[in-house]
Amino acid sequence: MQVRILADSACDLPKSFYDENHVTLFPLKVEINGKEYEDVKTIAPHTVYEAIRTGIVPKTSQVSPHLFEEIFTEMAEKNEDGIYIAFSSELSGTYSTAVMILEQVKEKYPDFNLTIVDTKCASLGFGLVVKEAAALALKSVGKEKILEDVLFRSQHMEHLFTVEDLDYLAKGGRVSKASAFLGGLLNIKPILNVEDGKLVPIEKIRGKKKVMRRIIEIMKERGANMEDQVIGISQADCEETTLEMKSMIEEEFHPKEVFITSIGSTVGSHTGAGTIAIFFLNEIPSSN
Repeated sequence: MQVRILADSACDLPKSFYDENHVTLFPLKVEINGKEYEDVKTIAPHTVYEAIRTGIVPKTSQVSPHLFEEIFTEMAEKNEDGIYIAFSSELSGTYSTAVMILEQVKEKYPDFNLTIVDTKCASLGFGLVVKEAAALALKSVGKEKILEDVLFRSQHMEHLFTVEDLDYLAKGGRVSKASAFLGGLLNIKPILNVEDGKLVPIEKIRGKKKVMRRIIEIMKERGANMEDQVIGISQADCEETTLEMKSMIEEEFHPKEVFITSIGSTVGSHTGAGTIAIFFLNEIPSSN
């Protein structure tokens, strides 16, 4: 029996991905002007970016516990094996809620074989982990092998972000060391990465072009066997910069593919428009 892959919407993969790859979607929620939406299902990222531009601060919340219970119970009754690949527990309570609901379901179905993985990843860094797991599941690879790949990619995924305005992240408490980078200095662009599941600023550079060149340098320093990788880019309403970044990556590294998505409504609520993020592995699985 094929292993069922489940993921939440903070992996920033498009709706078509879930349908085409038989991945179960758990949408996080976004609230704008008192109206609640389901990420991916009932709201598009552009709506969030436009709201932020008009001064609205969207609120986000985790996946519904009731939905976890419904899907987990359905799987247990069908005796399905699964892996739920989750958004970093440092950025959302979704993982913890899922673990709690799984424990409750297993009281009635003690043999239910579902593993929940805290990726400590975000956006398309998380999405690339899900993408590979789904591909393996479609090839009917066994659960232990898929889980091994998920854990490896989660541990070795590099995230490099640059944002137009760190204030969005600071307001939502998503950046713990932002204070040194705030202050509205002219044309200063921060570069952030993810450390143990948290977004952390690592450098500040004057000017977008210099930031892009520095991202390429950091990729050289941290990446491994880039020509054998799928490199991810997620972007928030900055397509021109994204295509420029894609060209620079292709010219420098000649990867298997550069996979591009929009930063989703949940993550985008905290980063704001103008964010671009690059994802790659600092070590590749031995099977590659």
